[in-house]
Amino acid sequence: MERTGLTALMNALRAGDTVVIWRLDRLGRSPKNLIQLVEDLETAKARLRSLQENIDTTSSGGKLIFHLFCALAEFESNLVRERTQAGMGAARARGRMGDRPKRLDPVKRALALKLYHDTPSHYR
Repeated sequence: MERTGLTALMNALRAGDTVVIWRLDRLGRSPKNLIQLVEDLETAKARLRSLQENIDTTSSGGKLIFHLFCALAEFESNLVRERTQAGMGAARARGRMGDRPKRLDPVKRALALKLYHDTPSHYR
C-alpha cells in the first residue's frame, strides 16, 4: 500500500528532525513495519516521539521500550489470529460455514429480480 503522507514525511526529513506521533499504531501497519520505519528514521538521523506511549527513540531506554511495545503488539496480534481461527473451527464443527445469512429467501429473491427486469430502464 502506498502511504503518500508517510512517503512525503520520509522524503522531507533532515538530520536532527523529530517525528512526533500520537500513537505507535498510527505510524506503522505492523510491528515489523514500525521497526523498519524507526530504522529508516535512524538512518536519516531523525528521532521518533510517541505522545501516547511516551516513547523517545533517542535514548537507549526509549529504544528498549519501543521494541517491547512492538513485541507485545505482535504477541497480541498472534493471539487474536489464533482465537479467530479457533472460533471459526468451532463454528465449522457446528455446521456453520461463515457466510452471512441470506436476507431474502429464494422466492422473494426471484420476485425482486423479476420486478427489476420488468421495470423499464429509464425508471432504474
